[in-house]
Amino acid sequence: MDMPINHFKQQLAEPGNTYGIIVSLADPVAAEITANAGFDWIIVDTEHAPNDLRTVMSQMQSTAASDCNVIVRPMSTDRVTIKRLLDIGAQSLLVPMVDDAAEATHVVESIRYPPLGKRGVAGGRAAGWGQVEGYFTKADDQMCLIVQIESVTALANIEEICAVDGVDAAFVGPSDLAASMGMIGQAGHLDVVTAVSDALQRITAAGLPAGVYAASPETAKTYADAGASFLAVGVDTYMLARTAKALAESFTSD
Repeated sequence: MDMPINHFKQQLAEPGNTYGIIVSLADPVAAEITANAGFDWIIVDTEHAPNDLRTVMSQMQSTAASDCNVIVRPMSTDRVTIKRLLDIGAQSLLVPMVDDAAEATHVVESIRYPPLGKRGVAGGRAAGWGQVEGYFTKADDQMCLIVQIESVTALANIEEICAVDGVDAAFVGPSDLAASMGMIGQAGHLDVVTAVSDALQRITAAGLPAGVYAASPETAKTYADAGASFLAVGVDTYMLARTAKALAESFTSD
């Protein structure tokens, strides 16, 4: 059995923009539908969604036949949490709340096997239940680590974070950044948009691909112009809520 190739990591190295969506419904059918909608990738979220190891794995299984890449967002930088996600087959991680180079280094060590890291050794689903030849010597090269920049502290440390060996990309979270700037719930505020745009420019200047969440096509264009190359442009739960409400109103309004 061959080592699974991380096609999302390959995408990051190619020119042009890619687009994805955050998947929060914690359901394999919903993930399958979303993965076949035409997005380049989806983010299976465990930070803010009611996902656990089994629901994450079921969504990876249900989307395996699609051309859509899967990124998993852990709930934290906890080493054990990250290890368990890797063992069920996650290769691309979007890790939240990385504020400095020390935290970035901690996460890098969590996804790498010794001697370069501290990932525990197990022959789980990621290793094809022991059938992937040479998995333990090949796995590190297929890991893709995206760190989230979403606080004023992280903004001040962008260059140091991006310089950590093993960090493959950085993703700016406008909502948490707005809260950190004292403007909670105002991700569209001009000062926040300006800070996000500046962060994207600094990430690309540091030599890494830059990502961001963009709540509208107009915001996505602004951030793409600032240097974002991979953009999350929606959340499945929000889409369902809006569409359901609009459908209900079309039948109940006078």
